[in-house]
Amino acid sequence: MTEINRWLLPDGLEEALPDSARRLEGLRRRVLDHFDVWGYDHVMPPLAEYLESLLTGAGHELDLQTFKLTDQLTGRLMGVRADLTPQVARIDAHRQHVAGANRLCYVGTTLRARADEWSGSRSPLQAGAELFGHDGLDSDVEVIRLMLATLEVCGVHRPSMDLGHVGIFRSLARAARLEPEQERAFFDQLQRKSIPEIEQTLAQWRAAGLDPDLADALRALPDLNGGPEVLASARAALGRAPAEVHAALDHLEAIVEDLQSLGTEVDLHVDVAELRGYAYHTGLVFAAFIPGSGQAVARGGRYNEIGRVFGRARSATGFSTDLRELARHGDARGDPERPRQCVLAPAGTDPELEAAVCELRGRGVRVVRELRGETPVTDADARLEYRNEQWMVVEH
Repeated sequence: MTEINRWLLPDGLEEALPDSARRLEGLRRRVLDHFDVWGYDHVMPPLAEYLESLLTGAGHELDLQTFKLTDQLTGRLMGVRADLTPQVARIDAHRQHVAGANRLCYVGTTLRARADEWSGSRSPLQAGAELFGHDGLDSDVEVIRLMLATLEVCGVHRPSMDLGHVGIFRSLARAARLEPEQERAFFDQLQRKSIPEIEQTLAQWRAAGLDPDLADALRALPDLNGGPEVLASARAALGRAPAEVHAALDHLEAIVEDLQSLGTEVDLHVDVAELRGYAYHTGLVFAAFIPGSGQAVARGGRYNEIGRVFGRARSATGFSTDLRELARHGDARGDPERPRQCVLAPAGTDPELEAAVCELRGRGVRVVRELRGETPVTDADARLEYRNEQWMVVEH
């Protein structure tokens, strides 16, 4: 390894220098305070866990994203977390014994084997909130509103938001009795909205005996996206679909109505074929986007039964975001933090000088001490000087 290469970081792994670190830490504190006033309790899961815990439930999809290592104490395989959600679900199901609703939040660094498709990062600073123990409209609306309010706190104003419901496609696939391989292939076509492939696949299935009404419903999915008014089109196009599909449409409509009645400032977009997180989400899914860019900055949805593998099945809904991305894309002018005063104090061991320094630091003033023989390099905007027989702060 050359001398230069010693200082290179692996692709997708980031460090924060003072200005960035200060902004990230400010975001972290504000986000956690924001979660707290909404009634969400902060938890801090470990950086690594045994794989059988980390890759259960929602974690199955994270297998390829998880760095694995051997625990030198037990010989068992461990994983470095690529997502905190499964860990928080374990805490709710196994470590806590709350009978009803349980609100938990977190902020922590994750590590991923592959870079995020948007940011190129493999070390997101993940922040999120999860609401366990309630399955219904109220908890879904609360989590969506909390996500949007969190983005506002971080300087992302009036984002756009996609709403979907994985139960629609899942119910149609079940009614059509699709084999797992067929379901996966059609899922991929829907995600890419590849109309020619979708029509070719459905033609083959019709020839093999697929019910025409189900084939028509599956064909309609990629076209059912737009503003909230698309829900009326979805009801017409999916009129002969199973009852579960209509229940999902009812839920989406109720979500839209509640958000609009509460005056939520967001540009809503409904996509009936939105299947993000299909492997573990069980109902509503949603994602918030930066205005004008199409980049998702927060994602969430419902994932019931998440705690079953830990001994207690629990309804759950939640969202997560990457504070590094919010720091890059949020409006810095919306940052309410005031710059802290910085005072340069001379070197020395004078007790009165030391008392003055301690008093300033006790009031939250940043004090940098000079070092004898060194030229001070600092962002100080004032200096502690001895005048009129006392130490006092003199502005530059």
